[in-house]
Amino acid sequence: IGLPEGSVVTSSNTTPYLALRPLLDDFVLSMTRGAQVIYPKDAARIVGLLNLGPGARVAEAGVGSGAMTCSLLRAVGDEGTVYSYERRPEFAEIAEANVTRWFGSRPASWQVILGDLAEILEERDLDAVILDMLAPWDCVDAVGRALAPGGVLVCYLATTTQMSRLVETLRVSGEWTEPRAEETLMRTWHLEGLAVRPDHRMNGHTGFLVVSRRLAD
Repeated sequence: IGLPEGSVVTSSNTTPYLALRPLLDDFVLSMTRGAQVIYPKDAARIVGLLNLGPGARVAEAGVGSGAMTCSLLRAVGDEGTVYSYERRPEFAEIAEANVTRWFGSRPASWQVILGDLAEILEERDLDAVILDMLAPWDCVDAVGRALAPGGVLVCYLATTTQMSRLVETLRVSGEWTEPRAEETLMRTWHLEGLAVRPDHRMNGHTGFLVVSRRLAD
């Protein structure tokens, strides 16, 4: 609109609007969805747990609506690569549209592969893998072959039964460090004069994160 970000403009009915480009957090919460998205509070933690930085190579399954993909691509930069596996073409299509819209063009560092990661994962010496699916234990062997020794696996899970089965699968395989589980809770605060207190509502449970690292052969 020809003004710098942070400008206030007034509509014809005198309503003031603050003009700012959206942050990635804002975009994720309003993007077109096919599958449920990984919310910003979890995505930020996942990027940290995966130890991602410029030049890293990371695989994800499934791609969902592309929310986690945007965070991964920003973390690895132009020198890195994100391999996104998705079994459902309609989800991949929505994710490609969302990611392209956020970055302004389709990132050259991004590869979208249609199919089941457990059956077609061919990459080797990956730095990290993130699994967001119903049965991540089915992918443990494939991910073990793809990760470099010391590489990080993070699984985003909805239920405790999923978490239990995944952890036992990792333990039995003998190829992984002792799995660790956590969840991220976010509580905002009310700030008004001397009335400084926690808000009555908070962003509580959204999903469980299970983390483990690949051992040497």
